[in-house]
Amino acid sequence: MVTNPPQIKRKLLGGGSPFARSGAGQQLVQRRVAGPVSWVIAIMIALIVVAAAGGLGLANLAERARSDLSGAITVQVVEANARTRAAQVEELSAILVDDPAVASLRAVPQEELGELLEPWLGDVGAGDAVPIPALIDVQLRRDADEAEVARLQALLEDAVPTARVDAQSDWLRPVYSALSALQYLALALIVLLALTAGAAVWLASRSAFSAHRETVEIVHLLGGTDRQIARIFQRSVAVDAALGGLAGLALGAGAVWLIGRQFAALDSGMVAGGGLSPMDWGLIAAIPLVGLVLAIVTARFTVLSALKRML
Repeated sequence: MVTNPPQIKRKLLGGGSPFARSGAGQQLVQRRVAGPVSWVIAIMIALIVVAAAGGLGLANLAERARSDLSGAITVQVVEANARTRAAQVEELSAILVDDPAVASLRAVPQEELGELLEPWLGDVGAGDAVPIPALIDVQLRRDADEAEVARLQALLEDAVPTARVDAQSDWLRPVYSALSALQYLALALIVLLALTAGAAVWLASRSAFSAHRETVEIVHLLGGTDRQIARIFQRSVAVDAALGGLAGLALGAGAVWLIGRQFAALDSGMVAGGGLSPMDWGLIAAIPLVGLVLAIVTARFTVLSALKRML
């Protein structure tokens, strides 16, 4: 028999969970710690961390490649005779050195080109059995846009008609497109995982509300408002989301670190450009906070909607 309603009201609406002071409350606390919600959130956050790190790494890789190759061009000299080819390379190099737009240049040695082609053509470094075009790597002081490439092409054609000027960034245009597609894929994966985590919180909130429907009705009879009741469920979900978010961040960051070590072992300059900056790690560290806010908002909306239908 209830003899002191104000005391019971304070007990149900006090600073702690209204269920934590009763047998049902102890069961709820146990379910919160050992239940699947925290594990689901941890898995979702870990996958989001990996996807976000991958997307940021791809963005850094593409940006560095564009930056390094924005002013780079290659001059190709197609000539079968080795002596004539060497003379043409010297002539073109002299013209390029005098051009104010050229910052630096390097004539690629034929031996180096032969080593690059050896896996496909065998040993082609000696003699002219397989003529290899000569290449000159040029770094411009400005971006190698279409107008600049056309100007240099016309300038070099006057001296060597077979010279061909190509912007190095054009060679990697398909790579840039593939990187952009992978970035969009990572973003889509992040959105889907966030929706899945939100759905898990929604189901957990509905289940908790249904399990404690009678207690909620008592709180209403004692004058408790919908906001007070929703706040109780929010606190419970916040603990689950915080625990799951921290665990997921640790798992995801560990996976990213291991994958990063594997790529670093490749010792490739292009792959090295995909490293994460301190700002990137800061964004990744903020993922559990975003997940916590999402979980709290979802729980509040779910409980308030259920209360409106109940009354």
